[in-house]
Amino acid sequence: MKIAIVVALQTEFDLVKNIFTSFKEVEDRHITFFKGDISGKEVALMKCGIGKVNAAVRLSELINIFAPDMVINTGVAGGIDTEVNVGDVVVGRQCCYHDVWCGEGAWGQMQGLPLYFDGSRKILDIVEGLSLDNLHTGLICTGDQFITEAIGLQTIKRNFPKALAVDMESAAMAHICYQRNIPFASIRVVSDTPDKETDNQTQYFDFWETAPKRTFDVLKKVLEKL
Repeated sequence: MKIAIVVALQTEFDLVKNIFTSFKEVEDRHITFFKGDISGKEVALMKCGIGKVNAAVRLSELINIFAPDMVINTGVAGGIDTEVNVGDVVVGRQCCYHDVWCGEGAWGQMQGLPLYFDGSRKILDIVEGLSLDNLHTGLICTGDQFITEAIGLQTIKRNFPKALAVDMESAAMAHICYQRNIPFASIRVVSDTPDKETDNQTQYFDFWETAPKRTFDVLKKVLEKL
């Protein structure tokens, strides 16, 4: 099985890189990625950069080069539900856009596409079989905004009351995988909680000082069981 793992940030890339058994750097068609072995699987790890366009463009290029059987997006997200706390892991049962409006239809839905992009059933089954605390499955919302204030969160929750987390890349990658008929999963660790009475920017930066490697253990366990 060939698996593509895509992250947005260098800090995320460095954490995931540590779980490779062996790897080499590959440069092809203006993109750079690591190719190697994790738990006996052929894996490509790429940093796409922040935001929906970077995510979609870079993932499309990686798919053309590497031809993965599955795509996993991992990294950090903002927790936007009272049940979710810093350090919790959220796996996307579905992903959607929170900042799309086409003038008709449902908020978040692009014409001709589903409102919600489903996560890989295979990965969800694996995750739900893990005996891990502070792990949630549910809706991840994506938009080109770093949510720092309650008013922004309230807008998202009004439109998507079941949303657990918000990020800037997951739905864009899910969109590409939907069009290419490739199973997709988003596995995110919560770095900040803008819905709670605290400075979430401080939470975010403190997270990187204190986040242990175990925050990405779910990804490793999933790869072992695939």
